[in-house]
Amino acid sequence: MIIIPAGFAVSYSLYEAASFVGIPTFVGLENYLNLLQDIRFWRDLWQTLVYALGSIFLQIIIGIVIALILNQQFKGRDFIRGVSVVPYIIPVIVVTMGWEWILDTNFGIINKTLASVGLGNINFLSMDLAMLTSILLSVWTWTPFVTLVFLSGLQTISHDLYESATLDGANSWQQFWRITIPMMKDLLITIVLLRGLWMFNKFDLVWLLTGGGPLEKTETLPIYIYLNTFKLNEVGYGATVAVTSAVIMMVIMYVYLKITNYSPKDKRLKKREAAVKKEQVSSPGQGISIKGDGGL
Repeated sequence: MIIIPAGFAVSYSLYEAASFVGIPTFVGLENYLNLLQDIRFWRDLWQTLVYALGSIFLQIIIGIVIALILNQQFKGRDFIRGVSVVPYIIPVIVVTMGWEWILDTNFGIINKTLASVGLGNINFLSMDLAMLTSILLSVWTWTPFVTLVFLSGLQTISHDLYESATLDGANSWQQFWRITIPMMKDLLITIVLLRGLWMFNKFDLVWLLTGGGPLEKTETLPIYIYLNTFKLNEVGYGATVAVTSAVIMMVIMYVYLKITNYSPKDKRLKKREAAVKKEQVSSPGQGISIKGDGGL
């Protein structure tokens, strides 16, 4: 399901093909050389990064804030927790159509409200605002995912830690940075990684909302791949853009994991055990003795 389509994509990138059924012409690395000189590709890569990073940053910040609120005890908490996931479970096409009506320049409820207070109408899908609108809509749609995952992680942290910190005089902000963030580090790294993968490859919402416009201001790499492959019938070049996009994404993932110094939990435990054994070998007189019956 993964290797075979990926192999076909790499194979097609080495050919000039007008369809998936015709006889392609082998061109080697010519498509990749053309890609390096493709100004539209580099512009779309930049716009993809803007869309992805902007969406991820806001989703993480807002999602954490909501999760912290929903982790508190208050009346109606369970109901609000249920309501908070509604944007995430609504189909993207329904979300997009609904927000198009809400943001309509002439008849949308937001512009009607702005006009009623004398602020005039705003074209939220104009050249200057289309990218920002796309980012904010993605934040509205997928922030509940961050909230749910972070909230589930918060519920695994012992309240005794917070009670001890309170007795030691730590305020809420200090408890957040000294207890919550360290305990949630691995989960946060995973959330950012997943959201990064999904937002970098996101096609449906932007395409349905703007179609890559106006004047290609919101055209991202997934849209560019789609246009080349299925609209311009340049299957080989579309595959080249797709393969290059995948490589760029993997490089970003690798750099991100290196910067965050992320390693699986079992790997960290093995490192700690190795360090303990090393210390015992260097200081045998202070090591842990093992009895004949296997007890410590």
